[in-house]
Amino acid sequence: MNDHVRVRADDWGQDGVDTDVPNAARMYDYYLGGLHNFPADREMAQRVVGAYPALPGVLQLNRAFLRRAVRYLVRQGIRQFIDLGSGLPTVGNVHEVAQAEAPDARIVYVDVDPTAVLHSRLMLVGNPGATVLQLDLRNPEQVLSHRDLRWQIDLSQPVALLTVAVMHFIGDADDPVGIMGAYGAEVASGSYMVLSHASGDNEPEAAEKITALYARTGNPMYFRPRAEIEAIFGDFELVPPGLVVPNEWHPELADAPLAEIGNVSGYCGVARKP
Repeated sequence: MNDHVRVRADDWGQDGVDTDVPNAARMYDYYLGGLHNFPADREMAQRVVGAYPALPGVLQLNRAFLRRAVRYLVRQGIRQFIDLGSGLPTVGNVHEVAQAEAPDARIVYVDVDPTAVLHSRLMLVGNPGATVLQLDLRNPEQVLSHRDLRWQIDLSQPVALLTVAVMHFIGDADDPVGIMGAYGAEVASGSYMVLSHASGDNEPEAAEKITALYARTGNPMYFRPRAEIEAIFGDFELVPPGLVVPNEWHPELADAPLAEIGNVSGYCGVARKP
């Protein structure tokens, strides 16, 4: 690790961030080649990659899906985005893609992780159309009633709810279907839900190993079968091509050629509220 990264890591420690416990957001950053991670994150992430070597590539496909979904929604007329569990900033953030297509697009990022929120706030300095809130997405009422969200988002108009690579960190006891149902009930007709979620359907052995590894972090991971993932959309209606592996979702909207990876361990989709 170079001196620049060491200095930044020391600063995080002063902010009270526990760098000895692996963290899902920082591990995700490591998979994508980012710098916002620590030795404990890298060590655990390397073990996960050992169990499923294709994972970094799959997560790149996931980020590419996010960019395509945002581009698609802007072209459907959506100008408001709520990114739930947004994580650490990386290339192709929602506001960058949306505002490149429509400068009047407004984005609210929501994450419970203080490091993710800190770096998001630094990234958004000077951007009046984007806000970040340090809140737990499992409390929809608190998120949707927050004054900073209401200042940015008009819930009487269509909005995009983004839950990309996050709901697989929500256990059954917390009721992911109920959580997204509560968000969906409060947004206007014509709103959309964007979801990507890990599944063990195609890689059951890898999913079992990854589940065991993430159980040792502060963020347990829950792989779900396709039917349970689709249920999270609730009353929202999937738009074509439905719930599919990442590369099958509107590849024509990609900003770069999509890599070919076999047996992708997850699904993604976009659905509209009637």
